[in-house]
Amino acid sequence: MIVLSTAHPSWMLLYAFMATAGSAVGCWILYLVSRRAGARALNRFSERKQARVKHLIERYDMIAVLVATLLPPPFPFKLFVVTAGVFRFSLLRFMLAIIAGRAFRFLLEGYFAVRYGAEAKEILAKYYPWIGLGLVAAILLFVIVKRLLKRSQTDAAEQSLEITSGN
Repeated sequence: MIVLSTAHPSWMLLYAFMATAGSAVGCWILYLVSRRAGARALNRFSERKQARVKHLIERYDMIAVLVATLLPPPFPFKLFVVTAGVFRFSLLRFMLAIIAGRAFRFLLEGYFAVRYGAEAKEILAKYYPWIGLGLVAAILLFVIVKRLLKRSQTDAAEQSLEITSGN
């Protein structure tokens, strides 16, 4: 992504689109294979990691998959893909999270390549973990605020229902 975008900056969007599409297709294939293979697909990973990832996907839904696409290596991204397939996570929600996360990542890499040229690789190597963690923090903050707002709306609706039924 960086080499191509540095050499041909005007094609960066196409490169980002192609990289996103390639990654999405690869994840889709691994998802389908894992879905068919069932629990055998998880044999490469420790039971503790399997349980943790399953819990994260069940609790946070597609946000967990989205966050996994954004974190830099050595984060076990493939474990999220395999777990989503094995436990039959919604394919539509899975693919939306994969496409959104990968598109962000490849567009960011392309932007840095166009903006900084050959230095982009060093800049991303130095700062991507912080960029990724910052984005993860923003996503988590969004989810927390959304849940708090939903809870306060539910509480307000229950209180107004109690008031109206009490009269």
